[in-house]
Amino acid sequence: MGLKNPYLFNVLISIIQVGMTLLTKAAFNGGMKSFIFVFYRQMAGTIFLLLWVVMFERRSAAPLTLPVFFKIFALAFLGITLGVNLYGIALVYTSSSLVSVIYNCLPVSTFCFAVLLRKEKLNVRKIAGVAKLGGIAICMGGVATLAFFKGPILNPPFALHNAQYEPQRQHHVSTFGSTKWIVGCFLSFFSVSSWGLWYVLQIGVLKTYPSKLHFTSIQCLLSTIQSFLVAIAMERDLSEWKLTWNVTLLAVLYCGIMVTAIAHYLQSWVIASKGPVFLAMSTPLNSTLTTICSMFLLGESINVGSIVGEIMLVGGLYSVLWGQTQEPNLATESSLPVQVENECINAENEEPKNAETCYLAK
Repeated sequence: MGLKNPYLFNVLISIIQVGMTLLTKAAFNGGMKSFIFVFYRQMAGTIFLLLWVVMFERRSAAPLTLPVFFKIFALAFLGITLGVNLYGIALVYTSSSLVSVIYNCLPVSTFCFAVLLRKEKLNVRKIAGVAKLGGIAICMGGVATLAFFKGPILNPPFALHNAQYEPQRQHHVSTFGSTKWIVGCFLSFFSVSSWGLWYVLQIGVLKTYPSKLHFTSIQCLLSTIQSFLVAIAMERDLSEWKLTWNVTLLAVLYCGIMVTAIAHYLQSWVIASKGPVFLAMSTPLNSTLTTICSMFLLGESINVGSIVGEIMLVGGLYSVLWGQTQEPNLATESSLPVQVENECINAENEEPKNAETCYLAK
Protein backbone atom coordinates (compact mmCIF):
# COMPACT_ATOMS: atom_id res chain seq x y z
CA MET A 1 0.00 0.00 0.00
CA GLY A 2 1.32 3.44 -0.89
CA LEU A 3 1.99 6.12 1.70
CA LYS A 4 -0.89 8.31 0.56
CA ASN A 5 -3.46 5.53 0.32
CA PRO A 6 -4.65 5.65 3.97
CA TYR A 7 -5.45 9.36 3.61
CA LEU A 8 -7.27 8.84 0.34
CA PHE A 9 -9.11 5.82 1.72
CA ASN A 10 -10.21 7.79 4.78
CA VAL A 11 -11.78 10.50 2.62
CA LEU A 12 -13.34 7.89 0.33
CA ILE A 13 -14.88 6.06 3.30
CA SER A 14 -16.38 9.32 4.55
CA ILE A 15 -17.90 10.07 1.15
CA ILE A 16 -19.34 6.54 0.92
CA GLN A 17 -20.92 6.86 4.36
CA VAL A 18 -22.45 10.22 3.47
CA GLY A 19 -24.06 8.62 0.42
CA MET A 20 -25.35 5.80 2.65
CA THR A 21 -27.11 8.19 5.03
CA LEU A 22 -28.66 10.31 2.27
CA LEU A 23 -29.85 7.41 0.11
CA THR A 24 -31.21 5.52 3.10
CA LYS A 25 -33.19 8.55 4.24
CA ALA A 26 -34.47 9.10 0.69
CA ALA A 27 -35.61 5.46 0.52
CA PHE A 28 -37.45 5.83 3.83
CA ASN A 29 -39.05 9.07 2.62
CA GLY A 30 -40.29 7.10 -0.40
CA GLY A 31 -42.11 4.62 1.85
CA MET A 32 -39.54 1.83 2.30
CA LYS A 33 -39.81 0.05 5.65
CA SER A 34 -36.58 0.18 7.67
CA PHE A 35 -36.50 -3.50 8.69
CA ILE A 36 -37.06 -4.69 5.12
CA PHE A 37 -34.44 -2.26 3.83
CA VAL A 38 -31.82 -3.60 6.26
CA PHE A 39 -32.47 -7.17 5.09
CA TYR A 40 -32.17 -6.28 1.40
CA ARG A 41 -29.05 -4.23 2.10
CA GLN A 42 -27.32 -7.09 3.92
CA MET A 43 -28.36 -9.59 1.27
CA ALA A 44 -26.85 -7.45 -1.50
CA GLY A 45 -23.62 -7.01 0.46
CA THR A 46 -23.42 -10.74 1.24
CA ILE A 47 -23.83 -11.75 -2.40
CA PHE A 48 -21.10 -9.31 -3.45
CA LEU A 49 -18.72 -10.49 -0.72
CA LEU A 50 -19.28 -14.17 -1.44
CA LEU A 51 -18.50 -13.60 -5.11
CA TRP A 52 -15.38 -11.71 -4.04
CA VAL A 53 -14.29 -14.61 -1.82
CA VAL A 54 -14.88 -17.18 -4.58
CA MET A 55 -12.83 -15.18 -7.07
CA PHE A 56 -9.88 -14.18 -4.89
CA GLU A 57 -9.65 -16.08 -1.60
CA ARG A 58 -11.57 -19.33 -1.87
CA ARG A 59 -8.45 -21.41 -1.04
CA SER A 60 -7.03 -19.29 1.78
CA ALA A 61 -9.79 -19.59 4.37
CA ALA A 62 -8.67 -20.15 7.96
CA PRO A 63 -10.20 -23.10 9.85
CA LEU A 64 -13.51 -22.06 11.41
CA THR A 65 -14.13 -23.70 14.78
CA LEU A 66 -17.53 -23.84 16.47
CA PRO A 67 -16.61 -21.38 19.29
CA VAL A 68 -15.34 -18.86 16.75
CA PHE A 69 -18.51 -19.31 14.69
CA PHE A 70 -20.72 -18.50 17.69
CA LYS A 71 -18.58 -15.45 18.46
CA ILE A 72 -19.00 -14.20 14.89
CA PHE A 73 -22.74 -14.90 15.12
CA ALA A 74 -22.96 -12.74 18.26
CA LEU A 75 -20.88 -10.00 16.63
CA ALA A 76 -23.12 -10.04 13.55
CA PHE A 77 -26.18 -9.55 15.73
CA LEU A 78 -24.61 -6.83 17.89
CA GLY A 79 -22.89 -4.70 15.27
CA ILE A 80 -25.01 -5.26 12.17
CA THR A 81 -28.49 -6.63 12.89
CA LEU A 82 -29.08 -4.60 16.05
CA GLY A 83 -26.96 -1.56 15.23
CA VAL A 84 -28.16 -1.05 11.67
CA ASN A 85 -31.84 -1.62 12.54
CA LEU A 86 -31.65 0.93 15.36
CA TYR A 87 -29.92 3.28 12.92
CA GLY A 88 -32.74 2.81 10.41
CA ILE A 89 -35.48 3.54 12.96
CA ALA A 90 -33.59 6.64 14.10
CA LEU A 91 -33.47 7.88 10.50
CA VAL A 92 -37.24 7.44 10.18
CA TYR A 93 -37.93 9.31 13.42
CA THR A 94 -35.43 12.17 12.92
CA SER A 95 -33.30 13.42 10.02
CA SER A 96 -30.22 12.29 8.14
CA SER A 97 -28.19 15.30 9.33
CA LEU A 98 -28.95 14.67 13.02
CA VAL A 99 -28.20 10.93 12.81
CA SER A 100 -24.92 11.71 11.07
CA VAL A 101 -24.00 14.19 13.82
CA ILE A 102 -24.64 11.64 16.58
CA TYR A 103 -22.43 9.24 14.60
CA ASN A 104 -19.56 11.42 15.87
CA CYS A 105 -19.96 9.64 19.22
CA LEU A 106 -18.63 6.40 17.71
CA PRO A 107 -14.96 6.94 18.69
CA VAL A 108 -16.07 7.93 22.20
CA SER A 109 -18.28 4.86 22.66
CA THR A 110 -15.47 2.68 21.32
CA PHE A 111 -13.09 4.20 23.86
CA CYS A 112 -15.55 3.71 26.75
CA PHE A 113 -16.01 0.01 26.02
CA ALA A 114 -12.27 -0.39 25.50
CA VAL A 115 -11.68 1.00 28.99
CA LEU A 116 -14.37 -1.22 30.53
CA LEU A 117 -12.91 -4.30 28.83
CA ARG A 118 -9.35 -3.24 29.75
CA LYS A 119 -8.25 -2.69 26.18
CA GLU A 120 -7.48 0.96 26.97
CA LYS A 121 -6.06 2.79 29.99
CA LEU A 122 -7.61 5.86 31.62
CA ASN A 123 -5.42 7.74 34.08
CA VAL A 124 -7.27 10.80 35.41
CA ARG A 125 -4.08 12.00 37.08
CA LYS A 126 -2.63 12.87 33.67
CA ILE A 127 -3.77 15.55 31.24
CA ALA A 128 -4.52 12.90 28.57
CA GLY A 129 -6.92 11.09 30.89
CA VAL A 130 -8.64 14.34 31.86
CA ALA A 131 -9.04 15.21 28.16
CA LYS A 132 -10.65 11.84 27.45
CA LEU A 133 -13.04 12.03 30.39
CA GLY A 134 -13.96 15.64 29.65
CA GLY A 135 -14.53 14.86 25.98
CA ILE A 136 -16.94 12.07 26.88
CA ALA A 137 -18.93 14.44 29.11
CA ILE A 138 -19.08 17.07 26.34
CA CYS A 139 -20.30 14.48 23.83
CA MET A 140 -23.07 13.37 26.17
CA GLY A 141 -24.08 17.01 26.54
CA GLY A 142 -24.11 17.34 22.75
CA VAL A 143 -26.49 14.38 22.42
CA ALA A 144 -28.82 15.92 25.04
CA THR A 145 -28.69 19.27 23.19
CA LEU A 146 -29.64 17.61 19.91
CA ALA A 147 -32.58 15.86 21.55
CA PHE A 148 -34.08 18.63 23.69
CA PHE A 149 -32.91 22.04 22.38
CA LYS A 150 -34.50 23.43 19.24
CA GLY A 151 -33.75 27.10 18.60
CA PRO A 152 -34.51 28.98 15.37
CA ILE A 153 -35.00 26.92 12.22
CA LEU A 154 -32.73 27.55 9.23
CA ASN A 155 -34.37 26.64 5.92
CA PRO A 156 -32.26 25.89 2.83
CA PRO A 157 -32.32 28.65 0.18
CA PHE A 158 -33.04 26.03 -2.48
CA ALA A 159 -33.16 22.24 -2.66
CA LEU A 160 -32.73 19.76 -5.50
CA HIS A 161 -35.42 17.40 -4.22
CA ASN A 162 -38.70 16.21 -5.62
CA ALA A 163 -42.01 17.72 -4.51
CA GLN A 164 -43.05 14.33 -3.15
CA TYR A 165 -40.56 14.76 -0.30
CA GLU A 166 -42.03 18.09 0.82
CA PRO A 167 -44.56 16.53 3.24
CA GLN A 168 -41.74 14.59 4.92
CA ARG A 169 -39.72 17.79 5.33
CA GLN A 170 -42.64 19.64 6.85
CA HIS A 171 -43.31 16.69 9.13
CA HIS A 172 -39.68 16.72 10.19
CA VAL A 173 -39.87 20.41 11.12
CA SER A 174 -43.21 20.19 12.92
CA THR A 175 -42.34 17.13 15.01
CA PHE A 176 -39.00 18.36 16.34
CA GLY A 177 -38.96 17.78 20.08
CA SER A 178 -41.85 15.31 19.89
CA THR A 179 -41.69 11.87 21.45
CA LYS A 180 -40.56 10.26 18.18
CA TRP A 181 -37.79 12.84 17.75
CA ILE A 182 -36.44 12.25 21.27
CA VAL A 183 -36.72 8.47 20.91
CA GLY A 184 -34.93 8.68 17.55
CA CYS A 185 -32.04 10.64 19.10
CA PHE A 186 -31.48 8.04 21.78
CA LEU A 187 -31.95 5.11 19.40
CA SER A 188 -29.23 6.64 17.24
CA PHE A 189 -26.99 6.90 20.28
CA PHE A 190 -27.70 3.26 21.23
CA SER A 191 -26.86 2.26 17.66
CA VAL A 192 -23.50 4.03 17.88
CA SER A 193 -22.89 2.37 21.27
CA SER A 194 -23.51 -1.08 19.81
CA TRP A 195 -21.03 -0.33 17.02
CA GLY A 196 -18.45 0.82 19.55
CA LEU A 197 -18.76 -2.44 21.50
CA TRP A 198 -18.71 -4.33 18.20
CA TYR A 199 -15.37 -2.75 17.24
CA VAL A 200 -13.75 -3.63 20.57
CA LEU A 201 -15.00 -7.22 20.66
CA GLN A 202 -13.70 -7.86 17.15
CA ILE A 203 -10.13 -7.54 18.40
CA GLY A 204 -10.24 -10.87 20.25
CA VAL A 205 -12.01 -12.71 17.41
CA LEU A 206 -9.58 -11.46 14.77
CA LYS A 207 -6.68 -12.83 16.80
CA THR A 208 -8.06 -16.34 16.38
CA TYR A 209 -9.57 -15.82 12.92
CA PRO A 210 -7.38 -13.22 11.14
CA SER A 211 -8.82 -13.55 7.62
CA LYS A 212 -10.51 -10.16 7.19
CA LEU A 213 -12.46 -10.95 4.02
CA HIS A 214 -13.81 -14.28 5.26
CA PHE A 215 -14.59 -12.76 8.66
CA THR A 216 -16.60 -9.94 7.04
CA SER A 217 -18.36 -12.34 4.66
CA ILE A 218 -19.47 -14.68 7.45
CA GLN A 219 -20.73 -11.75 9.51
CA CYS A 220 -22.75 -10.40 6.58
CA LEU A 221 -24.23 -13.83 5.81
CA LEU A 222 -25.30 -14.38 9.42
CA SER A 223 -26.65 -10.84 9.73
CA THR A 224 -28.70 -11.37 6.56
CA ILE A 225 -30.42 -14.38 8.15
CA GLN A 226 -30.94 -12.49 11.39
CA SER A 227 -32.26 -9.40 9.60
CA PHE A 228 -34.71 -11.52 7.61
CA LEU A 229 -36.14 -13.00 10.81
CA VAL A 230 -36.51 -9.54 12.32
CA ALA A 231 -38.08 -8.10 9.15
CA ILE A 232 -40.57 -10.94 8.67
CA ALA A 233 -41.62 -10.62 12.32
CA MET A 234 -42.18 -6.86 12.04
CA GLU A 235 -43.55 -6.57 8.49
CA ARG A 236 -46.08 -9.23 7.46
CA ASP A 237 -47.55 -7.35 4.49
CA LEU A 238 -45.92 -8.87 1.37
CA SER A 239 -46.69 -5.77 -0.69
CA GLU A 240 -44.14 -3.86 1.41
CA TRP A 241 -41.38 -6.23 0.26
CA LYS A 242 -41.58 -5.30 -3.42
CA LEU A 243 -38.59 -3.51 -4.96
CA THR A 244 -39.11 -1.19 -7.93
CA TRP A 245 -36.72 0.71 -10.17
CA ASN A 246 -36.45 3.85 -8.06
CA VAL A 247 -34.29 5.37 -5.34
CA THR A 248 -35.09 2.44 -3.03
CA LEU A 249 -33.37 -0.10 -5.26
CA LEU A 250 -30.46 2.28 -5.74
CA ALA A 251 -30.14 2.69 -1.96
CA VAL A 252 -30.20 -1.09 -1.40
CA LEU A 253 -27.47 -1.74 -3.98
CA TYR A 254 -25.35 1.20 -2.86
CA CYS A 255 -25.50 0.37 0.86
CA GLY A 256 -24.99 -3.33 0.23
CA ILE A 257 -22.04 -3.08 -2.14
CA MET A 258 -20.37 0.24 -1.35
CA VAL A 259 -20.88 0.26 2.44
CA THR A 260 -21.24 -3.32 3.64
CA ALA A 261 -18.55 -4.67 1.33
CA ILE A 262 -16.15 -2.04 0.00
CA ALA A 263 -16.13 0.54 2.82
CA HIS A 264 -15.65 -2.11 5.50
CA TYR A 265 -12.77 -3.61 3.56
CA LEU A 266 -11.13 -0.20 3.11
CA GLN A 267 -11.49 0.40 6.85
CA SER A 268 -9.41 -2.69 7.56
CA TRP A 269 -6.57 -1.29 5.44
CA VAL A 270 -6.72 2.10 7.16
CA ILE A 271 -6.65 0.50 10.60
CA ALA A 272 -3.77 -1.75 9.52
CA SER A 273 -1.60 1.16 8.41
CA LYS A 274 -2.66 4.03 10.69
CA GLY A 275 -4.83 2.56 13.47
CA PRO A 276 -8.48 3.14 14.47
CA VAL A 277 -7.77 6.60 15.92
CA PHE A 278 -6.70 7.87 12.50
CA LEU A 279 -9.84 6.34 11.00
CA ALA A 280 -12.03 8.05 13.61
CA MET A 281 -10.54 11.46 12.79
CA SER A 282 -12.66 11.59 9.63
CA THR A 283 -15.95 11.17 11.54
CA PRO A 284 -16.75 14.93 11.75
CA LEU A 285 -16.30 15.12 7.98
CA ASN A 286 -19.23 12.71 7.61
CA SER A 287 -21.65 14.84 9.62
CA THR A 288 -20.57 18.09 7.98
CA LEU A 289 -21.00 16.74 4.45
CA THR A 290 -24.28 15.02 5.35
CA THR A 291 -25.74 18.19 6.90
CA ILE A 292 -24.88 20.25 3.82
CA CYS A 293 -26.10 17.63 1.33
CA SER A 294 -29.32 16.87 3.24
CA MET A 295 -30.24 20.57 3.18
CA PHE A 296 -29.67 21.04 -0.55
CA LEU A 297 -30.59 17.56 -1.87
CA LEU A 298 -33.35 16.39 0.50
CA GLY A 299 -34.60 19.83 1.52
CA GLU A 300 -34.17 19.16 5.24
CA SER A 301 -34.20 22.13 7.57
CA ILE A 302 -31.63 22.57 10.31
CA ASN A 303 -32.02 24.39 13.61
CA VAL A 304 -29.60 26.22 15.86
CA GLY A 305 -29.84 23.44 18.46
CA SER A 306 -28.45 20.95 15.95
CA ILE A 307 -25.55 23.28 15.14
CA VAL A 308 -24.73 23.77 18.84
CA GLY A 309 -25.00 20.03 19.48
CA GLU A 310 -22.74 19.28 16.51
CA ILE A 311 -20.11 21.73 17.75
CA MET A 312 -20.19 20.08 21.19
CA LEU A 313 -19.87 16.62 19.67
CA VAL A 314 -16.94 17.61 17.47
CA GLY A 315 -15.21 19.38 20.38
CA GLY A 316 -15.68 16.40 22.67
CA LEU A 317 -14.56 14.02 19.94
CA TYR A 318 -11.27 15.78 19.32
CA SER A 319 -10.67 16.04 23.08
CA VAL A 320 -10.95 12.27 23.35
CA LEU A 321 -8.87 11.70 20.23
CA TRP A 322 -6.13 14.01 21.50
CA GLY A 323 -5.95 12.04 24.73
CA GLN A 324 -6.04 8.83 22.71
CA THR A 325 -2.95 9.83 20.73
CA GLN A 326 -1.07 10.35 24.00
CA GLU A 327 -1.79 6.76 25.07
CA PRO A 328 -2.03 4.74 21.82
CA ASN A 329 -2.64 1.37 23.45
CA LEU A 330 -5.91 0.66 21.66
CA ALA A 331 -4.45 1.57 18.26
CA THR A 332 -1.49 -0.76 18.69
CA GLU A 333 -3.52 -3.69 19.98
CA SER A 334 -6.41 -3.43 17.52
CA SER A 335 -4.14 -3.21 14.49
CA LEU A 336 -2.00 -6.15 15.62
CA PRO A 337 -4.11 -8.95 14.09
CA VAL A 338 -4.06 -7.26 10.68
CA GLN A 339 -0.32 -6.68 10.86
CA VAL A 340 0.33 -10.29 11.85
CA GLU A 341 -1.83 -11.48 8.96
CA ASN A 342 0.13 -9.36 6.48
CA GLU A 343 3.43 -10.68 7.84
CA CYS A 344 2.21 -14.25 7.51
CA ILE A 345 1.05 -13.63 3.93
CA ASN A 346 4.49 -12.31 3.03
CA ALA A 347 6.11 -15.29 4.75
CA GLU A 348 3.93 -17.72 2.78
CA ASN A 349 5.03 -16.10 -0.46
CA GLU A 350 8.73 -15.87 0.33
CA GLU A 351 9.86 -18.31 3.04
CA PRO A 352 8.11 -21.67 3.42
CA LYS A 353 9.58 -22.17 6.90
CA ASN A 354 8.11 -18.92 8.19
CA ALA A 355 4.79 -19.75 6.56
CA GLU A 356 4.63 -23.00 8.51
CA THR A 357 5.36 -21.13 11.72
CA CYS A 358 2.56 -18.66 11.04
CA TYR A 359 0.12 -21.46 10.31
CA LEU A 360 0.97 -23.16 13.58
CA ALA A 361 0.60 -19.83 15.41
CA LYS A 362 -2.92 -19.48 14.07
